[in-house]
Amino acid sequence: QVQLVESGGGLVQPGGSLRLSCAVSGTIFSYNDMSWYRQAPGKERELVAAITRGGSTNYADSVKGRFTISTDNAKNTVYLQMNSLKPEDTAVYYCNAIHTFWGNSWGQGTQVTVSS
Repeated sequence: QVQLVESGGGLVQPGGSLRLSCAVSGTIFSYNDMSWYRQAPGKERELVAAITRGGSTNYADSVKGRFTISTDNAKNTVYLQMNSLKPEDTAVYYCNAIHTFWGNSWGQGTQVTVSS
């Protein structure tokens, strides 16, 4: 079974920064792709950033140049560094991972609120 445990959400002012963490069960090398999604109230869940096992990254146009996805293989953790946050970044952020055996899994979500 796969467990994804997210942390790092909170309230931040516009222009501020947050770093989200997603600790995965087992070794991170058992996962093919890892991603961050977000869902704002009344909107569909959308892909924010993704990283492959080989380290290739992909970002939504709305966050390019502001967000960075990365992994710490020693800690079996994937991060989302979010800079220059805007009110429209407010959403519940979800970690997603595709395990080579167990398939697709989601974290419980962490709230990010950008407001003055």
